[in-house]
Amino acid sequence: MPGKIAARTAPKETKAYAQAGVDIDLADSVKGGLKRTLARVGRPEVLGKAGGFGGLFDLSKSGYRRPVLVSSVDGVGTKLKLAFGTGRHEGVGRDIVNHCVNDIAVLGAEPLFFLDYVGMGKLEPGVFQGILSGMAEACREARCALIGGETAQMPGFYRTGEYDLVGSVVGAVEKPKILSGAAIRPGDKLVGLGSNGLHTNGYSLATKIFFNKLRYRMDDRLPGGEVTVADALLEPHLNYARLMLRLFSRLNTGSRSDTRRGNAIFGAAHITGGGFTGNIPRIVPEKCDVVIDTGTWTRPRVFDILATEGGVAFDELYEVFNMGIGMVLVVSPDAAQDVVRRCRRARQPAWTIGEVTRGKGRVHLR
Repeated sequence: MPGKIAARTAPKETKAYAQAGVDIDLADSVKGGLKRTLARVGRPEVLGKAGGFGGLFDLSKSGYRRPVLVSSVDGVGTKLKLAFGTGRHEGVGRDIVNHCVNDIAVLGAEPLFFLDYVGMGKLEPGVFQGILSGMAEACREARCALIGGETAQMPGFYRTGEYDLVGSVVGAVEKPKILSGAAIRPGDKLVGLGSNGLHTNGYSLATKIFFNKLRYRMDDRLPGGEVTVADALLEPHLNYARLMLRLFSRLNTGSRSDTRRGNAIFGAAHITGGGFTGNIPRIVPEKCDVVIDTGTWTRPRVFDILATEGGVAFDELYEVFNMGIGMVLVVSPDAAQDVVRRCRRARQPAWTIGEVTRGKGRVHLR
């Protein structure tokens, strides 16, 4: 009786695309957990299942009567270099979400859904999961659905261990409630909301100062404190949106936001790229100036080092960095102290930092 011949298993061949540097099987495996993550960071308006060609969002379920969609897109910039060097990727995931939701919050918009783009030479599962974890947690805190995105493998395009990260948010606001700054008048006060560090701007200059000029290392401690350079520079961008939307709901009870009647907050500026001088003029009427007293708030230590040891001129510091103020609200003189108290009760440091005067749309620092 002839013996049974065992079946031969052919060795698994590496696919040509994987040999070229793009491993689709690995990508599918890594993305397999996305459905569970996206399900945890959703909203009732999200339709369909994760992994489709496009994300579906039913705006009719959001309860808006006259909705205007508000969108923003941004990147994390050269802060990513610090994530590469330290292997700490969750924070930049938070950065991209919080930066975007703050940008639309200044118009009074509630964030509805967020999409991301991650481009890298080779998909590193641990890196991808770190970024995704940060984005998901930030979206959960913002009550914003993480509705989808794109992960691109482009070997030879990015350096080994590096990637790019971009995000886009879509929100909504009732048309009469769009916060445009049109109601700002001379005499209004500026309330500054404190930052926890550089957020996502000024890193090209900051890293040059810290690592090239001052010769710090990532694990060195900042003078006068227990915080390391890495911890200080990698602090995630704060989310101001939830607090701002609560303030608008309680203090802006007028029928329209472009008038003063019934309202206490008339404008908001996110202090990002361009600092004070580049962002505040975007919301101030042309016949108004803004005067800011730079001695009215407490700055994180990182800014004191940049100011005293960085060799950067005073005016340029406030053009490049947020200098400890991540958001500025323009409010009625009668409401300034109330707004500050409400922010502090929410554990958000806040100060009255200046006022609006007659002028030509400029920012004056003193």
